[in-house]
Amino acid sequence: MTAKFRFAPSPTGYLHVGNARLALINWLYAKKVGGEFVLRLDDTDEERSTEEYALGIQEDLDWLGLEWDDLKKQSDRSASYKAAFEKLKAAGRLYPCYESGEELEYKRKRQLSRKLPPVYDRSALKLTDEEKAAFEAEGRKPHWRFLLDQEVVSWEDDVRGNVEVDCASMSDPVLIRSDGRPLYHLPSVVDDIDFGISHVIRGEDHVSNTALHIQVFKALGSEIPAFAHLPLLMGPDGGPLSKREGSQSLRELRDAGYDPMSINSLLARLGTSDNVEARGHLSAVIDGFDISRFSRAAAKFDPAELKNLNARILHEMPWEQAKSKLDLDGTTEAFWLAIRGNIDVIGEARQWWQVVNGEINPIVEDQAFLDKAAELLPDGELDVESWKAWTTAVKETLGVKGKSLFMPLRQALTGQSHGPEMNNMLVLIGRDKALARLAGKFA
Repeated sequence: MTAKFRFAPSPTGYLHVGNARLALINWLYAKKVGGEFVLRLDDTDEERSTEEYALGIQEDLDWLGLEWDDLKKQSDRSASYKAAFEKLKAAGRLYPCYESGEELEYKRKRQLSRKLPPVYDRSALKLTDEEKAAFEAEGRKPHWRFLLDQEVVSWEDDVRGNVEVDCASMSDPVLIRSDGRPLYHLPSVVDDIDFGISHVIRGEDHVSNTALHIQVFKALGSEIPAFAHLPLLMGPDGGPLSKREGSQSLRELRDAGYDPMSINSLLARLGTSDNVEARGHLSAVIDGFDISRFSRAAAKFDPAELKNLNARILHEMPWEQAKSKLDLDGTTEAFWLAIRGNIDVIGEARQWWQVVNGEINPIVEDQAFLDKAAELLPDGELDVESWKAWTTAVKETLGVKGKSLFMPLRQALTGQSHGPEMNNMLVLIGRDKALARLAGKFA
């Protein structure tokens, strides 16, 4: 039997790194065991779900390189949810409730005031047919609750180990709203059954939901998948990452010039004791993946760590991989190899492309020194040995050395006080531009 994993985002916003971590771990696990990865769009929230966000999720996963084997949308599956509803109702596991939101809130406050847990009292189970008919005559339409077995539900979690949840402390959950629309729990379980999902990996905020879902799986006569619950990823401020809280989205990182492999490399190791390693390809990340390495401790996402990792990936990136990422006409391998060690994100290559091929305003503090240095520039075509020969000649002729020698030349030739190795930059800039810039010209 093929192992199947799923990532099930709601298209109510763009993905952030916390979402991406769950998608990545599901994808890596699937690839590690030769299984399949399903993208399921939980788009039953008609008020907040949009096609823009649905397409955005697919674009983000594609950018990360996380190809899915199947795409499903909950909005296409109302008939399946209706059938499950009828099955549960016939089995006596769903019962109609007629309380309004205000009435339920009053009950909750009353229980709290008596220092009792705010658990639904199951009063709807005691309604007679006449009382139900009276509510219907008033125009009330029922919402439907799942009748929980008041037992301890346990499972062996791939991250948390043995987990036990006492369902006696839980309210019977509403599965169907009064307008007939299913809430999260029923579609999620029905989809996992129908799609043959064998492993459910999600955030630890779903632990209590899993106890409920296991009961629904059983009530529908289905096998129960394996579960793993990861600690939520914390942001720099110590709070959980959230679309609603405005956490940085993947598309913002993409627009800022981050390489997707920096994100994959970081998220694959956050929450483990393993060192984060810069990986240039997903195949290397798959090789090092092990779900048992994740701990129950919260992991923190640090943007500074991501930036450093991104820089390390770029510094080692070969030309064949980089050339498709550079949005510059006419770039060469020599240019990339010269500047890659001096950029943190790919977009910074444009600055050095301008230095090499465009016009800059040279920094000139001692024009007389630059004029004399220009006279000593080696004749003929410049190569990687020209810089050393030139600076040696300037040193011996003018008696300057160290920073007093190299800084004025760098500033005049590049308009910058730091940057790539000048033996490579001098070749890329070329003789004509070099002489013009040494003369203090905008060239």
